[in-house]
Amino acid sequence: MTDDKPLVIYLIAGEASGDLLGAHLMKALRKQTSRPITFLGIGGPRMIEEGLSSLFPFYELSMLGAIEILPFLFNIAARIRMTVEDVNSKNPDVMITIDSPGFTLRVVERLRQEKPPLNCKFVHYVAPTVWVYKPERAALCARLFDHMLVLLPFEPPYFKKAGLACTWVGHPIVAETSTGDAAAFRQKFEIHPDATLFCLLPGSRQGEVKRHMPIFAQAITLLASQFPDPAMVVAVPANVMSSIAPFFEGCPFRAVVTANDEDKKNAIAASQIAIVKSGTVALEVAMANVPMVVTYRVHPLSAWYLRRKVLIKNANLVNILEGEEIIPELLQELCTPIMLASACADLLTNPARQELQKSKEKSALNQLLLPGNEIPSEKAAKTIMKLLSISK
Repeated sequence: MTDDKPLVIYLIAGEASGDLLGAHLMKALRKQTSRPITFLGIGGPRMIEEGLSSLFPFYELSMLGAIEILPFLFNIAARIRMTVEDVNSKNPDVMITIDSPGFTLRVVERLRQEKPPLNCKFVHYVAPTVWVYKPERAALCARLFDHMLVLLPFEPPYFKKAGLACTWVGHPIVAETSTGDAAAFRQKFEIHPDATLFCLLPGSRQGEVKRHMPIFAQAITLLASQFPDPAMVVAVPANVMSSIAPFFEGCPFRAVVTANDEDKKNAIAASQIAIVKSGTVALEVAMANVPMVVTYRVHPLSAWYLRRKVLIKNANLVNILEGEEIIPELLQELCTPIMLASACADLLTNPARQELQKSKEKSALNQLLLPGNEIPSEKAAKTIMKLLSISK
């Protein structure tokens, strides 16, 4: 590669958390070289804002669950073919796939079978959770990728054992320095300072929102009669806003729905408690040191399949890192309005339990900090440039 030739980087992100990671990575990559960079691939609004030309809407890849995905298999197969053809035509210097292993691993597997082979480095960002289930994916990743970038400090050994070079680059959520302005949120949306504010975080995928919101809404109805001057806020990405609107018709108390990132951060900070879909967003709540209840529901057959494969007891990362269930996990059949309302009420009326949860959140988050407080996106970018033998 000559110094004046643009560096062609192909990225794929299939959901909101990956879109955020991709956008931060794109910024960091620009800082690592004076060469012009052309960003291609599939991404969401944040990556597009950073200059990505997206092949198709990224939310088409935001599907989860062995059963839930079945109606979309034909479309996914078509998108895999389209992506493989596009990568071949663009001939990138490096391909960076971000999470979404159900799609990204299949794309890279097809590309690795090309004759002649594509002259391209393959990097995966956010490790498949081989320590939760599907440990065989570590060996698959070793065959497909030149390097793995992982978010959690205990993940590298799983991939190094399989022969894959792996770097812990840290979790971007933990690197955030701002945790939101509670007073600003309440003032902006005219929520009284003494109101009990419930924050609902039902997910970033259409399927998650459709499964969770009816249950969350009923739980809040039960809670509203127990606490003075209740209010609620729902924070979701823009692509699922239409699924939220029906739950606000005739709401008897103050209700806010937002797709704005700053509003979301401020809303979490302003809340007394959050009902959170299990996943990355739970770390955002932990960063704000707000009490929460974590929950998730999938199709019963998907749940049956996962339970046969899962290797660990807990789903929430704080609980995993601390080795005990500090944050209540109400998964699958436990994800009911009564159970959620009861868990929230128990927390709200028990200050000692709230303080314990906050203390354990801080302890777990400290375990995720990089030495010297290095910025995760910058460490990821440096690792990729080193792989490409590119220096500033």
